[in-house]
Amino acid sequence: MNFPQFWARGRSGDFFAWRWSSQSLADAQNLANQAAQQLADRFRPGDFPPRRGGYYPDRPFREPVLQQIKNPAGELAAVITRNAYGCQVLNTAKVMFVDIDLPEPKRPGLFQRLFGRTDAPAPSSSQAAALDRIERWTRQHPDWGWRIYQTRAGLRLLATQGLMAPDSAETAAVFEALDADPLYRALCRTQKCFRARLTPKPWRCGVRRKPERWPWLDEKGETRFQKWESHYQSMSFNWATCALLRQIGQATVHPEVRPIIRLHDAATRVGGNLQLA
Repeated sequence: MNFPQFWARGRSGDFFAWRWSSQSLADAQNLANQAAQQLADRFRPGDFPPRRGGYYPDRPFREPVLQQIKNPAGELAAVITRNAYGCQVLNTAKVMFVDIDLPEPKRPGLFQRLFGRTDAPAPSSSQAAALDRIERWTRQHPDWGWRIYQTRAGLRLLATQGLMAPDSAETAAVFEALDADPLYRALCRTQKCFRARLTPKPWRCGVRRKPERWPWLDEKGETRFQKWESHYQSMSFNWATCALLRQIGQATVHPEVRPIIRLHDAATRVGGNLQLA
């Protein structure tokens, strides 16, 4: 897992760049200044490089570590971080999560809503196909066990029978067989961790404004974030992140997986009969 402690923003004219270091803030600042200067040298004034949104797997996550979880041997087993839009995320070194996105069901048209027509495709058809694929694969690999969760946009699997390396060939083969999200595959491979979002996406529970992103540039930025976080926590209280659908395959749960299950299910509010966000 790669979550550098030190981040800094460099500037050269109109150009900015963030860089990181595990050594010191001064080292991060030096690298950021160099990167900003390289941008300034590459692009003309007023000709800005394209923005890249979301995650991209060629650099560490710019996320603060909120909590560390160690295994019985004292090794780092997982960390909880906060992502760019304010959600807490569980990052595990060897406990496998699989993220499967599913197409959103088509909403009924205006005529259907007005006159009660409900002959649109069943919302669960893509989910049923994905579950069938997972169960067929597991019957062919009976030494594997899964906890299968429903998320707002798909399915989340948690492997219960043992530990896996995120960048191994076996992990890649499982991802391919179960049709894991392509971006998720790339992130796991390059960041050497599995990821599972623990708290609801803000906009799904009525929080529209984006939070100040860590690291804050000044105390005012941190204060604005704290205000945003307080609002987010109050608005997300009645929402869950996922719901347990079933557990299949090998019934024996690896001892290092058990605490991750407890942490994950408590934080995502599994079993609370709440709407998903």
